[in-house]
Amino acid sequence: MRLIVGGLITVFVFMGCGSSSTISKSGGSTLHAAKFCEMLQGTYSSEAQSKKDTSYFHIALAIYPIWSERSDARYFYVEQAMAPKYLDKPYRQRVYKIVPGVGDTMISVIYTFKDPLNYAGAHKDKTILAKLTYDKIEQKDGCEVYLIPHKDGFKGGTKGSNCPSTLRGAAYATTEVTMTPAQLLSWDRGYDKDGKYVWGAEKGGYVFDKISK
Repeated sequence: MRLIVGGLITVFVFMGCGSSSTISKSGGSTLHAAKFCEMLQGTYSSEAQSKKDTSYFHIALAIYPIWSERSDARYFYVEQAMAPKYLDKPYRQRVYKIVPGVGDTMISVIYTFKDPLNYAGAHKDKTILAKLTYDKIEQKDGCEVYLIPHKDGFKGGTKGSNCPSTLRGAAYATTEVTMTPAQLLSWDRGYDKDGKYVWGAEKGGYVFDKISK
């Protein structure tokens, strides 16, 4: 049975992507911020994985830096859609905010917003993106993703059962993420109140190959 993976990872800023000035309170996090920013942003596709294993969908993923004028953190607009038929109707849209954690840890705070389809394709159209303002987003408490440097990239996930979910009878969801210069691996799963798996990819996470920066 083919199951769509849920949410994605973490995020950064629009212009001056190589700068770490907006993440300056934690030395380790600051040192890795520019690398993470450059590595994360871009367009991705799980087409290759879907061709090898039909239990996975072909999903297009776009991660676009926004709100460069803000000095509190770095932000990204994130959009996922079924490809190639439903690129104009993404099934998941988020804003991610990156803040420093302890030591080398970076934290991706996840936000939703109302009427997300009004912003479909915003990563390709600045006039649409301009309509998405900070006052329109709402934090998903407990769904933060904690990332640390790992080999030539980054690795992390959510903590315990803190991220609430009601999808398909779930009580909470988990996310595991591994990022390299060439790929983004994301494994989202939902569990009921007794800790029983109820949704998400069964064999492993989705593998998104980086298409462009």
